[in-house]
Amino acid sequence: MPNWSLRRLHNPLDYVRPRVVRLGVTGLARAGKTVLLTALAATLLAPEALGGRIRRVRVAASGAGPLPRFDQARHLASLAADPPRWPERTDQVSLLALELELAAPLLPRRLVRLELLDYPGEWLLDLPLLDQSYGEFSRAVLARLEQPRLAPLARDFLAFAGGLPERAAADEALAEAGHGLYRSLLHRLRDEAGLSLLQPGRFLMPAPGASPPWERFFPSRGSGGLASLMARRYDAYVDAVRSSLVSPLFGDMDRLVVLADLLGALHAGAEAFADAQAALSAAAGALRWRGSWMDTVASLARLQLPPRIVRRVAFAATKADHVALRQRGNLGRLVRSIAQLPDETMASDGARSAGFAIAAVRCTEDFVWTLDGHPVSAVRGRVLGERQMTRSYPGEVPDRAPDAAFWAHPFLNLPAFEPVRLPQQGRLGVPNIGVEALLGWLLEDLL
Repeated sequence: MPNWSLRRLHNPLDYVRPRVVRLGVTGLARAGKTVLLTALAATLLAPEALGGRIRRVRVAASGAGPLPRFDQARHLASLAADPPRWPERTDQVSLLALELELAAPLLPRRLVRLELLDYPGEWLLDLPLLDQSYGEFSRAVLARLEQPRLAPLARDFLAFAGGLPERAAADEALAEAGHGLYRSLLHRLRDEAGLSLLQPGRFLMPAPGASPPWERFFPSRGSGGLASLMARRYDAYVDAVRSSLVSPLFGDMDRLVVLADLLGALHAGAEAFADAQAALSAAAGALRWRGSWMDTVASLARLQLPPRIVRRVAFAATKADHVALRQRGNLGRLVRSIAQLPDETMASDGARSAGFAIAAVRCTEDFVWTLDGHPVSAVRGRVLGERQMTRSYPGEVPDRAPDAAFWAHPFLNLPAFEPVRLPQQGRLGVPNIGVEALLGWLLEDLL
């Protein structure tokens, strides 16, 4: 017998005009955001999408908004090439709109405009700055840069910052020089050290348009006019981040996927994993789906609209196909542990969160491999640029942040696999792990 609880009844207006739902996809560096957006669209556009729960899907017009279109067709063509290629990394905000026709027994059809938003992960990591003063930000950044592993990369910037007089006067030439050195350092920390927790994020991924003067700042320990200028510019930057929470870009987002390559971080070592853990934990703690009446009061006190709560947030560990089936449960538990989530949470305001282990485009198949005379669950796939299949047993995946004993036996190599060949050029969707479950959870109230 059907469940006719009030919770499952839809807004009657949904039957006379399309409902707009914006789903953002973001994540830490190199987590596979572009690939997941391509796979989400391909999965929805495939026949019998989500087990037939969606009657019809088509790519919708982009509308009159300012965001460029996410080029799903070009990215899918890369995956469908022979040999397959990974899509190029996107470097700007973009959006793809799909029109979904939904139908339930005994009810008329409903139309939903689903907007898939490519949201920079660098901007997501600006949210923790909302609760930090310039002094707190500077002390945390400088202490981190002075650690033995990072100090060699940060040598030029640390020498500049350390050479400033305690009460240096406000000077635009000094501000420009310090900002340039710090911005270059952030790029090196991302590209050479593989770090994710890098702030401010818009120094790495600028917003469209000309850079405003208040973005020219850097962390410092001084107390003179230059430090005061840097603090004022930092405060202006934080105000811009806060205002973006109610902008059409972020403020209209009511579902969000946050991606993290935790396997790659485990493989890179204890320090790289600690950085990824800190970045994901900071993002989880700062997201507005944990908003409360206190946030609303604080926003109104600043004569600002309160940010809209993101109703559903999924934290997803990617590259789940790089480990065998029995290890994927641990990978999902690992991401839930870092984001401090139980298996599922229902907050009083209706916000929900969950953790997943996914592979947006599958690269491997499971098989049993004999190592040192013992059978182990492993995977095999084709490494980029090679013709032969490669076998891989990366090791055991921890279900929570690993202790010191784990690092005494580091992961084996994680090969750079190429995507599997797509049947019918991707018109039937793409082979994946967990994407349907992720979509089903994100769109549960619609379906």
